[in-house]
Amino acid sequence: MEHKNFVKNDDEFICENCGKKVPKLGYSSRNHCPYCLHSKHVDIKPGDRQETCHGDLEPVSLEIDSKKGYVIVFRCKKCGAIRKNKAAKDDNMDLIIKLSSKQIM
Repeated sequence: MEHKNFVKNDDEFICENCGKKVPKLGYSSRNHCPYCLHSKHVDIKPGDRQETCHGDLEPVSLEIDSKKGYVIVFRCKKCGAIRKNKAAKDDNMDLIIKLSSKQIM
């Protein structure tokens, strides 16, 4: 089965890490919690919800891209996969700043 590169999937959800209700993003697909920055390993390609791991994607580092801006680097606590996602406008900027000083180990 061929997957598209991006599937818009902008649903509200309850963060499994911090328990807060996460609202729709409104301008793209919501990928992670704006309060604690954690995500869930559910996509093979962005928005497809085809990944079977479903582990906790922990934010471990930050990259700065000249076109995308802040890009959060996640590591899955269950399978170890590394995933990246652009920071959202409403993300906790204090946590973004803390991530900027961390290196992936």
